[in-house]
This record gives sequence, C-alpha cells and structure tokens, in this order.
Amino acid sequence: MHDDLPDPIAYRISPAVDNDALNALFAAAWPGHTPVDFVAQLRHSLLYVTAHAGPAMLAGFVNVAWDGGIHAFLLDTTVHPAWQRRGIGRELVRQATLAARDRGMEWLHVDYEPHLDAFYRGCDFTPTLAGLIRLDSHE
Repeated sequence: MHDDLPDPIAYRISPAVDNDALNALFAAAWPGHTPVDFVAQLRHSLLYVTAHAGPAMLAGFVNVAWDGGIHAFLLDTTVHPAWQRRGIGRELVRQATLAARDRGMEWLHVDYEPHLDAFYRGCDFTPTLAGLIRLDSHE
C-alpha cells in the first residue's frame, strides 16, 4: 500500500522534539490544527513516544500525561496520513503503555470519539463510562 515509504519505523521514548516538527505532524493529520507550544506542554508529561521514518521524518506521536500518582492519560495519538494503516498508531500506544507501566502507573486512561472505538479496543482498552464538562463554554 505504501511501498514507496522507507522502513523501518524507529520508536523513541521522550526524545528531544521541537515545536515545528510536532506542529507539522499535527497540521498534516488534523484539519484545522492551530500551532501550539508542544514543548511547554511536554514538560508536564510523564512521557511521550515518537515514531520516526528515517532521520528527519516525524511519522507519529502520542503523549502520556499523569496525575502525579498512579493514573496516566493517553493524549494526542497522531500518525501522519502518509503513514496511517501500517500499525504505527497501535505501536505508539503499546510503547506508551509499557513505558507508563515501567514508571509505576497502575491505570492508563484514554478518551476518544466513537469512530476510534475499534482502534482503542485493538490496543486493549476497555470502554468505560466517563463524564465531561466543557470549561471554555460561555453558557
């Protein structure tokens, strides 16, 4: 399907990464992405995992935030569109899960939209009930 793309993918736990690379990845994967200061956000993370295709191409990313205790939270699972459907997202989540466990986490949470249910079930997440309050609403 993507035979013109180099293999293999290299996965790294919390490597140095810059805003330009992350914003380019998110702009490619998420329509309407507005550039953000990822570096400032990542300072507060337990860890993050990157996927690299060759020395320069950031092909994927996932962030693991935490509560300072035993709960970690999977955020922003993202794979560049040119690299999707190759198992990179699942491997990012697997690497994040193992690394969080190694850091003493007992629970890994993820919130996701319904169309991602099969993906996260395939990553061994069990659906649960959850609640949400949108704090930036003006109601």
